[in-house]
Amino acid sequence: MGKSQRVAGRRNIGIMAHIDAGKTTTSERILYYTGLIRKLGEVHDGTATMDWMVQEQERGITITSAAVTCQWQDHHITIIDTPGHVDFTLEVERSLRVLDGAVAVFDSVHGVEPQSEMVWKQADRYGVPRIAFMNKLDRVGADFSTAMQSMKEKLGAVTAAIQFPLGEEQEFWGITDLITMEIVTFAGDDGSEVKRSADLSVLTSSEREAIEDAREQLLDILTAGDDALLDRYISGHEISADQLRQALRQQTLALKVVPVLCGSALKNKGIQLLLEAIIHYLPAPEDVERVVGFHPADESKKIELVRDPEEMFSALIFKMAGDTFAGMLLYIRIYSGEIRVGQSLFNPRTSQRVRVQSMVRMRASDRDKITHAVAGDIVALVGLKGSYQTGDTLCQEGRKILFESLYVAEPVMTAAIECESTSDGAKLDKALKRLAMEDPSFRVEEDPETGQTVIKGMGELHLEVMIDRLAREFQVKTQMGSPQVSYRETIAGEGVFKKTVQREVASAKQWVSLSARIYSRSYDNPSASLEIAGGSITMTGDHDQPKVSFEDLPQSTREALTAGFDDGAQAGPLLGYPVIGVGIELREMGVDKDHHEDSLLRFAAAQLLRDALRELSPQVLEPTMCVQVFVPEGYGSHVLTDLKSRGAAVESIQIEKGGEQSICSVVPLKKVFGYAKDLRSITQGRAQYSMHFHGYQPQ
Repeated sequence: MGKSQRVAGRRNIGIMAHIDAGKTTTSERILYYTGLIRKLGEVHDGTATMDWMVQEQERGITITSAAVTCQWQDHHITIIDTPGHVDFTLEVERSLRVLDGAVAVFDSVHGVEPQSEMVWKQADRYGVPRIAFMNKLDRVGADFSTAMQSMKEKLGAVTAAIQFPLGEEQEFWGITDLITMEIVTFAGDDGSEVKRSADLSVLTSSEREAIEDAREQLLDILTAGDDALLDRYISGHEISADQLRQALRQQTLALKVVPVLCGSALKNKGIQLLLEAIIHYLPAPEDVERVVGFHPADESKKIELVRDPEEMFSALIFKMAGDTFAGMLLYIRIYSGEIRVGQSLFNPRTSQRVRVQSMVRMRASDRDKITHAVAGDIVALVGLKGSYQTGDTLCQEGRKILFESLYVAEPVMTAAIECESTSDGAKLDKALKRLAMEDPSFRVEEDPETGQTVIKGMGELHLEVMIDRLAREFQVKTQMGSPQVSYRETIAGEGVFKKTVQREVASAKQWVSLSARIYSRSYDNPSASLEIAGGSITMTGDHDQPKVSFEDLPQSTREALTAGFDDGAQAGPLLGYPVIGVGIELREMGVDKDHHEDSLLRFAAAQLLRDALRELSPQVLEPTMCVQVFVPEGYGSHVLTDLKSRGAAVESIQIEKGGEQSICSVVPLKKVFGYAKDLRSITQGRAQYSMHFHGYQPQ
């Protein structure tokens, strides 16, 4: 098989969803039907292949994304099963950064849930084509049409149902393929025997009518985006299944349509059809646009590479994982070229040259040694020497390129930890550094006032898992203090501020003068804390110059100013928390052309911003969480009373099928510590809830 054929025969996909929607169960069935495993494991038993960590098996949730490659119909499919819990959203983020397509799994009882919305937005950020799988159709309250409608309303998705369920809830028995107009059933204890029948006469008249309506809706959607198909449809010509698949594939890859399938992973129904849909509608590496990077020496210069094995080698390190025996595993997505054991690579960030010692293809926690990989592959490098971090680029020194790194959300929770035994101090430092290297959303700092070690994470569960890993993997027992909220600060006013800084170095006087308008702006994106610009900057000093834009300034000057303003935003004037939601418009800048250094420019920018923050009505912001609670009938009023006592702003209350209530609210993070325990007590363990980060609001 040629290199280009190998790329065309590949699919790199992620399985993403809200917690408990059935991602891992779906992944387990895929591995079983593709022949990679011989016995089905179950999440509730702690035997699922993809949930290999002890913490995952005990808690019944996915914590870390697990990669595995299987084969179906002469195609190699690399699957990454991602977490559904908000505390581990970075695992979803970095997986979607390198994947070509995704399967979004939905619970057909609840439809789109909060974490479903979050992962959908993450996929939007990277332009990842998707197909949807409506799972759990055998459960009480399952409703395929309502769940699809929630995709349209909450996600804004243009959905195209290509399947229609037969039977409702416990009576769910089969699927109608709307592409081929066949009834599909799954026989045998494991559902491995797929039977197709074109005889729709066995269905009731109401079922046939519903199927015809669904088929018409599918044709309407596809013909609206395909003129050739529309001409055939209007002229009365028959449209073949292959023509429908081709039109649907094109519109899926263009992010215009989301094909929707249905089934029950736990009951072994619909997974083989899902595999076929992955092949038909999700992209091969060659279907995705050219990969764009930057020149390491000048990030304003873009570099385009064809996703082809014949190109020069380039790859992105999207994940790092420690191994007791092998050291650090570097998970890479190869975008172009090929790689062999023994080959030399280059890291543009560190300017290090390294040699590939060993390479493996992952099967969750297991691995298969390989010696060669090409564009489109996702593999792990073992024992690579040097210094690395998640988001680094690897390339060939003859053609240097730098890829955009990963988006990492800021931690929202902190806690102080200490060893139970003082002799474990060195072991703790080493272990924390490795955990932080593996997970960029986990931070470790030392409190300058108390000297305590402080850990930061995305939530209570995130920190609990890290403490558990310290004890199990590194044999370091620790005690964690009560979690603390990580606040932010911002301003409510605006004004023009000036700053002049002078100093004398070796009898030479240096000076810098800055003037800028400082104003408040949106703080919806806390990672983009500052917005720095200058549409018309007046240059002053010994060499008067015409007005220039911020982008026209020398690169070293821009970097010094940006670094200085960043320094000034690190600690707010009220409580010393990082500052967000600030805009800076640089208006005047004066420097001594003969005697000035960028370090003085950086210092002046930091001082100007600090002065401005104290004057512009500073205020403290607290993080809030979007909490969704599913409450059985009879407990709704108790849950609402409890939420309001926590300062919740209730956004919606919906009555689900079967009388269950869905309550959505926004709650200050500090008020939801220990909520799981309180909710169990209020509802006698019958309610379920989920939450994700919502944003910041004035305290």
